Amino acid sequence: MHCIDIPTRRLAAIAALACVALGACSTGDKSAPGDAAGRSTPAAPPPAAVAPKPATVPGPAATKRVALPPPTTKRSWTEVRKQAAERLVAANPDITYMGRVPDQLLAIPVLEVELNRDGSIRRIEILREPREAKDTLKIAVAAVERAAPFGDVSHLPRPWKFVETFLFDDARKFKPRTLD
Repeated sequence: MHCIDIPTRRLAAIAALACVALGACSTGDKSAPGDAAGRSTPAAPPPAAVAPKPATVPGPAATKRVALPPPTTKRSWTEVRKQAAERLVAANPDITYMGRVPDQLLAIPVLEVELNRDGSIRRIEILREPREAKDTLKIAVAAVERAAPFGDVSHLPRPWKFVETFLFDDARKFKPRTLD
């Protein structure tokens, strides 16, 4: 007898056995499987039990609040600008970069920050608004607000203002030009 000459009864029995085996695999029985000795083993948690992490987009809402040390009193506006740029980076770790500035930047907003005598922000004026990626302007303003105060400036000559240029890359992360 050749293998292709299987009697119909035997073929029907093999098909029925295969259906029973496949049916047992997909019955939806949620009980824990047992080992060979009949003991039950703990079932693995269902895949839906692990919640996926939501993706975050860099920006003012995605940046967590960082506790900064109190600013020190500086003797010149150059020192104030440098401290302010360092505080910008420290207060906004998720949306800043410190590496080499890319050859082509996404946006370059420029802000003038006017201070009160204690170094708190009095007013922020936009000196240069980017033509593209206008949302980077809001990111820059929010970053300045998170980095404040900038230290006592009452002993420095008036006006109590400094200018900062924000160099944004394609990932919408910035580097203060003062630190470049």
